[in-house]
Amino acid sequence: MSTEIKLTKDDEADSMDSSKYRDMIENPKTTHLEVVKLIFRYVRGTSHFGLWYPKGTGIETIVYADSEHAGDYVARKSTSGVCTFMGCCLTSWFAKKQTALGIFMTKAEYISAGAIDLSKNPAQHSRTKHIEIRHHILRDNVQKGNIFIENVAFEDNIADIFTKPLKREVFNYLRLGLGMMELIMDSDSSSSQK
Repeated sequence: MSTEIKLTKDDEADSMDSSKYRDMIENPKTTHLEVVKLIFRYVRGTSHFGLWYPKGTGIETIVYADSEHAGDYVARKSTSGVCTFMGCCLTSWFAKKQTALGIFMTKAEYISAGAIDLSKNPAQHSRTKHIEIRHHILRDNVQKGNIFIENVAFEDNIADIFTKPLKREVFNYLRLGLGMMELIMDSDSSSSQK
């Protein structure tokens, strides 16, 4: 994905022949075509990738979550991404543009940070009545040892791949974190598929 191209209504860009776009979007501009070409190049270059599910992995559930605050340059809405692993195996993932404006994401991140802090420091409980009861469930489960909550450094947060454009090196690193690897076919299996 390009970290340089910012899609907007782009009134100043040159208009283009809409037949190239085959009516995929309304009022296409040259910047839109550039992004679509990048997407097609990525799909063509990664069609030999697949998810790796090794035998005998653990059953520990790990969830990564991330949000890109007001990353939509037109509507100023945020994007959330989540990926869930059983052991080292990716089991589910999604990315979603929020329906509410970006300001609510700041509140959500504040509450998340408070929940992480509360889960590790129960002595603050009497001063945190403003945080809703559902966030105290996290604290109770952490105290019981049922779950562990950690703040993950942004460079290691695998869910980043679902919320924002990334430079190639970072993208490849996070893609490996998802378990996506090149599929290597031996000569027998590739000849039998022809």
